[in-house]
Amino acid sequence: MPKAASKGRQIITGIDTSGAHPVEYRFAHAKKGNRHLTVVFANLAAPDDYGWSTGVLDDLRSNILWIRDRFDGGLTYYLCREMDFSVERSVADLIAKVMRALELTPNDVTLWGSSKGGSAALYFGLRYGFRNVVACVPQFLIGTFVRETYPKVGRSMLGEGLPAENARVLDSVLPDLLASGAGLECHIYLVSSPQDEQYRSQVEPFLEPLRRYPNFNYLHSESPFIREHNQVTVRNVPPLLGLAYLLVEGITPRLGLTRHGYEEPDRDTSAIDDFLGATAKVKEQGAFGPPLVTVPAAGGQLPRTGWRFTGTAHGAVRVSLWEKGKFLGSPQVAADGSWLWERGGPWTEGEHRVKVFAVDASGFHSPTTELAFTTTDGVAVPGMLPPVVSVPAAHQEVADTAVGFRGIAPGAVEIRFYENGALLGANGTLPDGTWAWNPGVVWPQGQHLVVVVALGPDGTESAPAQVPFTVTPSSAPAGYVMPRY
Repeated sequence: MPKAASKGRQIITGIDTSGAHPVEYRFAHAKKGNRHLTVVFANLAAPDDYGWSTGVLDDLRSNILWIRDRFDGGLTYYLCREMDFSVERSVADLIAKVMRALELTPNDVTLWGSSKGGSAALYFGLRYGFRNVVACVPQFLIGTFVRETYPKVGRSMLGEGLPAENARVLDSVLPDLLASGAGLECHIYLVSSPQDEQYRSQVEPFLEPLRRYPNFNYLHSESPFIREHNQVTVRNVPPLLGLAYLLVEGITPRLGLTRHGYEEPDRDTSAIDDFLGATAKVKEQGAFGPPLVTVPAAGGQLPRTGWRFTGTAHGAVRVSLWEKGKFLGSPQVAADGSWLWERGGPWTEGEHRVKVFAVDASGFHSPTTELAFTTTDGVAVPGMLPPVVSVPAAHQEVADTAVGFRGIAPGAVEIRFYENGALLGANGTLPDGTWAWNPGVVWPQGQHLVVVVALGPDGTESAPAQVPFTVTPSSAPAGYVMPRY
């Protein structure tokens, strides 16, 4: 869906469902008709599984295609899901479709990524013959790395049990490409550092085969401020961005070849517009409505810290929050449709416009809800009394078919329910402060401790009210319907 990005660019989201796996993407048109495409792959900690998506590429003049690494709920290095390499084919097809719609060739494309994204950039660049690859601290022995260091990712890629034979297959994909001389004309820009704990096992052994590539460039980064893997990328953001600007202008630093005026501002864009329209992620309003934001109120004045966004998004699995084209967060939606999100640090003082859209299990987006508010240091966070819970009573024994909650919280706009730190759900209050909530599930038998908090109009959370109770087996007949509170 289009979102107004910073510095005048729009971010368009889509999902290509033509292949074996739906591939989610974000796209930004080039500035002033630049004739280049930069494809961005995500690292393991990328926001919302999109790499370099926090505005750092805002000034880049090329078309930009961000590809999300999230397939059937798991990360894949853009290669495989439980050793099914049709993920790779689906990703390659998306890149090819965007490239053709822009009437570009592989010589007009730069693949970009760090860590996991760097591995993907190298793999797709060498295998499919793209001109430029920028890879910061990639992993070459992918199977061993995910098996030993990130077993959750390993299970997604290798399958349950993390079979060693599958890890060996993944370990071979990049070294085999190098050994075969695939993509020998590719301009490769590899960034690494001996201070990276992965350098000795994941990078150094492969520098020698890379030197066979006539256009291989190695940026060896040493600094006393680099102490771990992630810091290599952080310390090299300025030179990496400088390299990106050269590449998208057709300047190849190693060979000294320059090509200026790489722009066609009046070029027909109907082909790429048609593709983006055909793969749009936004569902029609009637099929999937925009999320509701209950806190804060539109146009309100809020403190810079101490409050949360809350709301509902029925039919969604998560919501996504953005401001000026920059990603803020993507909280999960509870079973009853409620969600909450709190910024990790203070807001800047002044006016804000936050856009929120919902995402369903298939990856499609709802229309957007936009909320305007103002933050300032001069606003106090009002206190909220803890809610009074009348049902169930403390230490009450309750049948597993009839656990519902009722109470009163004057001045509150929403009541939230937690167990073991996890959000169970939420519900609004009536004008007189009364509230009721039914989770709509059969509770496990045994003792429970539910924490209930009230939220004020500005999102301020009250002190908690604790509700201990015991769930006993139900003697209700088959077909019994849980009562509503």
